[in-house]
Amino acid sequence: MVQEPAMLTVSGLATAYGESQVLFGMEFAIGAGEVVTLMGRNGMGKTTTVHSIMGIVAPRSGMIRLGAQDIAGLPSHRIARLGLGLVPEGRQIFPNLTVRENLVAAAANRDARPSPWTLPRVFEFFPRLAERQTNMGNQLSGGEQQMLAIGRALMTNPRLLILDEATEGLAPLIRQEIWNCLRRLKEDGQAILVIDKNVGALIALADRHYIVEKGRVVWSGTSAALAGDEALQHRYLGV
Repeated sequence: MVQEPAMLTVSGLATAYGESQVLFGMEFAIGAGEVVTLMGRNGMGKTTTVHSIMGIVAPRSGMIRLGAQDIAGLPSHRIARLGLGLVPEGRQIFPNLTVRENLVAAAANRDARPSPWTLPRVFEFFPRLAERQTNMGNQLSGGEQQMLAIGRALMTNPRLLILDEATEGLAPLIRQEIWNCLRRLKEDGQAILVIDKNVGALIALADRHYIVEKGRVVWSGTSAALAGDEALQHRYLGV
């Protein structure tokens, strides 16, 4: 169950691109320290949900509440400053900045945390970034770029870390490295919302799951419940 009060609450969320409506009343919540997933086949509205939360696209209706504050429709930079850190699909690092510059550009500790994410801490967490810190973003492998995108989001010291397609296009060994990193973040109490197609890894990592079908949540439950229902997985996740 979601811890009370919920850190993030999405209720009745409807979003469209022009005349094409994508979300039809999305509903879910994330408690402090929880790891929660949005799961579903391609084109079902997961990324649009993330874009709505982050202010990249304005929802037509519904509520997005971060703690007690309604953030629906706020500009992206204000939402980020309130404590949401996004690792976007496709990573979108700055190709003409060095690893170090990518990380420092986003650095902030607005909540004055006693043990914030800093450059040394990110380099300790991702030793490969420390080795490549003077390389430009476009000189990194896909796995290194994903580590950089996660590190950049962590440097904002987010209350909630959101990862859209956390391991898409990565080699199996690198995927496992990313999952291990997310597990360590969970152990540290970091709240995480994650989207990915690797059902087994998501079940192993997350506390709870929401399955999205045609812009609506059609199922929610624990990892144990999802793991034990192969028919549900086949119906909605294609596995």
